[in-house]
Amino acid sequence: MTDTQNSNTLRVFITGGAQGLGFALAQHYVKMEAKVCIADIDDAQGIKSLEQLQAHAPESRYLHCDVRQADDLHTAAATLKAEWGGIDVVVNNAGVAQVGAIEDVTEADWQWIIDINLMGVVRGCHAFVPMMKAQQSGTIINVASMAGLLDVPMMSAYNSTKAAVVSLSETLHNELADDGIHVSVVCPSFFRTNLGSSMRTTVPGMHNTLDKLMSKSDLNAEDVAAFIVSASEKGHFYLLPHSRGRRIWTLKRWLPRAWYSAMIRKQSRGLRKK
Repeated sequence: MTDTQNSNTLRVFITGGAQGLGFALAQHYVKMEAKVCIADIDDAQGIKSLEQLQAHAPESRYLHCDVRQADDLHTAAATLKAEWGGIDVVVNNAGVAQVGAIEDVTEADWQWIIDINLMGVVRGCHAFVPMMKAQQSGTIINVASMAGLLDVPMMSAYNSTKAAVVSLSETLHNELADDGIHVSVVCPSFFRTNLGSSMRTTVPGMHNTLDKLMSKSDLNAEDVAAFIVSASEKGHFYLLPHSRGRRIWTLKRWLPRAWYSAMIRKQSRGLRKK
């Protein structure tokens, strides 16, 4: 935790903060008596979520923010600088999903998911890093996925964007350290969230499959949020909440590629048959 965070009330900005993991993080930070600003493209849900936060923390804020629009993020940074004097934690959480065989996913869908999952994180960092550099303190938490570390078939677009977020975070972890800025990257597996509501897929029945996978998780959004906040405050870089995901990632790094690939193909055979 930075000196700014120790001496003052924690100031937190979360994209995709109106629901799912973003809102769970907001609720967790509010319980820590932080000032929280949630940002989202869904204004109706954003206002509802803000009302819940303000019941416990009246200083909570909501800002409309489309991470595809750089101006929205720069406006958010300027607003919080003016009203709060700076920011301590930025959570680049907004994201979408895409599932389909490589020959079925259109170039338009590739551009859509890259613009949100990767460039949304880039824009968030671009908007807030100058403020953090001026403060010589801050924490950036980029939400990727186990999909960014593993390589499940039928998810090339999603996997690629999340892998890029991991690489971006690894780079910034080194690049920003001397400026007093800590970077973490979150790689959760499936858990109950709202990812399916915006998912694009060419695979029949995929929404039902995703729902089943999420419902089997031993962690919910609140569990994942608590893990993220705790691990980030301890200065950890890779934040992998799910124990099974951690085990598979270890196998990928240590097993011969042929053995690991055989395991992944076997586990994903049902998805590929669809």
